[in-house]
Amino acid sequence: MNTDHYVSIRDIQRAREVLQNNARVTPLVKSFYLTSITGADAYLKLENMQLTGSFKFRGAYNKISTLTKEEREQGVIACSAGNHAQGVALSSRLQGIKSTIVMPETAPQAKIDATRGYGSEVILFGATFDDAKAKCEEIVKKSGQTFLHPYDDTSVIAGQGTIGLEILDSMWNVDTVIAPIGGGGLISGLAVALKSFNPNIHIIGVQAENVHGMKASFDAGKIISHYTAPTMADGCAVKVPGVITFEIVRELVDTVVTVTEDELESAMKDLLQRGKAVVEGAGALSTAALVSEKTRKYVEGKKVVSLISGGNVDLKRISQICEHFYSEEYVH
Repeated sequence: MNTDHYVSIRDIQRAREVLQNNARVTPLVKSFYLTSITGADAYLKLENMQLTGSFKFRGAYNKISTLTKEEREQGVIACSAGNHAQGVALSSRLQGIKSTIVMPETAPQAKIDATRGYGSEVILFGATFDDAKAKCEEIVKKSGQTFLHPYDDTSVIAGQGTIGLEILDSMWNVDTVIAPIGGGGLISGLAVALKSFNPNIHIIGVQAENVHGMKASFDAGKIISHYTAPTMADGCAVKVPGVITFEIVRELVDTVVTVTEDELESAMKDLLQRGKAVVEGAGALSTAALVSEKTRKYVEGKKVVSLISGGNVDLKRISQICEHFYSEEYVH
């Protein structure tokens, strides 16, 4: 299947032009610690240093830049577990558009506060992202606001794909890129950008064992739902993947793996202690996969980029991780 009719490299290049003076080019840094324990030549792409603290700003800003005058006047509305919310909120503010965000009641307080701080009206509803999404759709029918999908939108995907171009600018001979998956917008854009340059780049997607709609769908060959319990990777807790993103992932992503909550917590600790990076649960997915046996054959002896998608984590979560790993029981 040719996925160019969804998103092409030309769409991503145009998105890069839009973002050129509006988004940050984030660092790509070598991790000597991860290199030493994995046998890979390991690098971190630090999207936790992007505006609003995550990659989501790219897709949101690019999408809003495509809206018509009428769509802008209606104002925009989005649903999000937190990072898309902040991306839409700041992008709307910068482009002079009113925004409303529907977030699950379980969203981290830091993300709720930040979204309001960027100027959006925040509506809290439901326990999961999918609950918030349903509420958002209900509001759209009544209000006529312009809906900004968090991942299943070609302009959003193209915006996220600019990360792939930045990776290639710094490391044209990269072998493997590991990226988290929620609804699939990030990895879809990455896959189009990277495989357009070199089809042999191995792309690995990662989800939490507790919620992995894309992994389940990828394995089944059709879109299905998966949810067993909450996950600290709340930014990727999407039970059902997007229609567009599923097709791109099925065509261009080589492998999708899952990691446990314990593996996630350990990766967050390693990134904080050894990488000096404050990372949220979803942001640690790729590193958790990198250090596990599940990806060993794809990373050993290879140039590998682990994508750190975001750093919007509650201080309470950081405190819990520190307490867990550095309690008297753990130390002794």
